[in-house]
Amino acid sequence: MTTFAPAPAPLRIGPHTVLPPVVLAPMAGITNAPFRTLCREFSGGKGLFVSEMITTRALVERNEKTMQLIHFDASETPRSIQLYGVDPVTVGKAVRMIVEEDLADHIDLNFGCPVPKVTRKGGGSALPYKRPLFRAILKEAVAGAGDLPVTIKMRKGIDDDHLTYLDAGRIAVEEGVKAVALHGRTTAQHYGGTADWEAIARLKEHVPEIPVLGNGDIWSADDALRMMRETGCDGVVVGRGCLGRPWLFGDLVSAFEGTGDRRAPTLREVADVMLRHATLLGEWIGDESRGVIDFRKHVAWYLKGFAVGSQMRRNLAVTSSLEELGAQLRELDLDQPWPDGADGPRGRTSGNNRVALPDGWLKDPYDCAGVGAEAELDTSGG
Repeated sequence: MTTFAPAPAPLRIGPHTVLPPVVLAPMAGITNAPFRTLCREFSGGKGLFVSEMITTRALVERNEKTMQLIHFDASETPRSIQLYGVDPVTVGKAVRMIVEEDLADHIDLNFGCPVPKVTRKGGGSALPYKRPLFRAILKEAVAGAGDLPVTIKMRKGIDDDHLTYLDAGRIAVEEGVKAVALHGRTTAQHYGGTADWEAIARLKEHVPEIPVLGNGDIWSADDALRMMRETGCDGVVVGRGCLGRPWLFGDLVSAFEGTGDRRAPTLREVADVMLRHATLLGEWIGDESRGVIDFRKHVAWYLKGFAVGSQMRRNLAVTSSLEELGAQLRELDLDQPWPDGADGPRGRTSGNNRVALPDGWLKDPYDCAGVGAEAELDTSGG
């Protein structure tokens, strides 16, 4: 049973009001247009739903895959793009392109990705350690964005000995960033351990001028309410908690508005959502088989906690058509109620104590030599 809290204040990001203050975190290969559609449907269109990570170099060069990833459904408003970039000049070009071609209504900058292929080039969660470079990117982005609000998402730092989030938050305020989201983990933690919600509270105290959003270990609406209550943050960012659970956004709306109880779908209802998800992917990709194949990675998340045999799980994970997927789903015991303990960690959960960084990265937080356009990734989506 979800507990309810007094209605929160609206989250204001530039000209946009987000109520309830709930944001879908960008996730590579996950938060494409079909998944955003599902989450938005369950929320009744309430909340903010951010695209997959878009690489600034790939956007400027009009990479075919990237141009597909920045497509928004007509019903998506505001349109929210997350950009990844290491070179201030390239970031500035990408932001101006978004403005001039009316590609989005909100720009989020990625400084939270812990993936080695990103951090070893000095990007993602490694970048805020280089304070001058971090500031230069924000300056270019905000200047190029004009009336479009720019926000950032970041982690606590590279590891416990190299925390950057308080400095980064202050720089963000000084450069005109409209909101900052903090994942309460370091790069070294990756997705392991427990998110440090106290760090979110400290950041909120440190930068009272702008909204602070909390991210990390929100597996249910109860978790979201508790985070806001314990940290004083202005909103929540939901990532792995919605994997295989797009209806979580409906639950979040109910919890924040105090209008009802959390959803507890039966397996039959889950199967219907699975089939719709796969169908949307096929329509978006333009190929039914490729859509079903792309959907395979979601199967285990949707079925977590349900009594589904290992052979059936394997069968579902190799389907390649909607007819085959539907037939396999109909073989399940679809009358199963929502299982106890089905909420909880999904997706990547292991820690990663070794952080891939450019040579000499930690020697001097103010020496940014050798970081430039060559460090830009040329593909989007993480």
